[in-house]
Amino acid sequence: MVSSKKRLEELQEYFKTHNKSREATKAHTAKVHSVGWNCDGKRLASGSFDKSVAIFTLDKDRLNKDTTYRGHTGSVDQLCWNFSNPELLSTASGDKTVRIWDVRTGKCSTIINTKGENINITWSQDGNVIAVGNKEDLVTFIDTRTHKIRAEEQFSFEVNEIAWNNTSDLFFLTNGQGCVHILSYPNLELQHVLKAHPGTCICIEFDRTGRYFATGSADALVSLWDAEELACLRVFSRLDWPVRTISFSHDGRLLASASEDLIIDIGDTETGEKVGDVAVDAATFTVAWHPKQYLLAYACDDKDTNDRRRDAGSLKVWGFND
Repeated sequence: MVSSKKRLEELQEYFKTHNKSREATKAHTAKVHSVGWNCDGKRLASGSFDKSVAIFTLDKDRLNKDTTYRGHTGSVDQLCWNFSNPELLSTASGDKTVRIWDVRTGKCSTIINTKGENINITWSQDGNVIAVGNKEDLVTFIDTRTHKIRAEEQFSFEVNEIAWNNTSDLFFLTNGQGCVHILSYPNLELQHVLKAHPGTCICIEFDRTGRYFATGSADALVSLWDAEELACLRVFSRLDWPVRTISFSHDGRLLASASEDLIIDIGDTETGEKVGDVAVDAATFTVAWHPKQYLLAYACDDKDTNDRRRDAGSLKVWGFND
């Protein structure tokens, strides 16, 4: 067994040479809200305030624009790929719809009308259900086999991000009181309330190995939790601003977190130590590790270099070695 300290040093050395970013320019005409890799890592999707969804293919060390999906009449606030089918992508929009896109046909395969302006979305690990949350703290559960709404749950508190655990039998919500509410699924009965942070709990992510989940908060902290024991293992405190977005690497070893700080922090889940960071020019609202490699996609609130009043609408991938 390689010791945690030795592995940390190896990772730190690796990112001293694998620290270059590639930019996908002109991806969008407005701010990019969400980025995500599909499960085989061959495609990267981005959703934007400009109401469009862009799909890129990864070719060795560059991103090639594949297609742009249009159809939403409001901002695309969050997207989520199916965990096992690399062709299916879901998007949540302020236009009160959820759309499922099939990259084989390049079209929207399903439109599901919902009751409010949608701001977050997640797919169950088994692929059978999509949950979407709206601005009024209503969470809607959609059966992806029938495309019918299976359940709706109205919450009396500010619901931020939502996620299933890796076995899809527990459903997690982060809230404005710094708590994580854990419900049984599909019964939606409250099982636990974790007091995770003193400030608003903004984001939550499970790692692919099933060992961990992490939460990011307005208190600028990231908490790492044991997914089985529901115990906090360690806290990352290197950022100064509210943590907007977090992502685990494919092996669960790295945790990226971002905020309005001008760096994206990359921490080691086993020791809590810093592995590296990504220098950015503006607030970062979405990060996503590749499902097989140490490549991190991210999008910032950048402005156009030729016109500072306009959003750049670009996204980048970090971790290349030249």
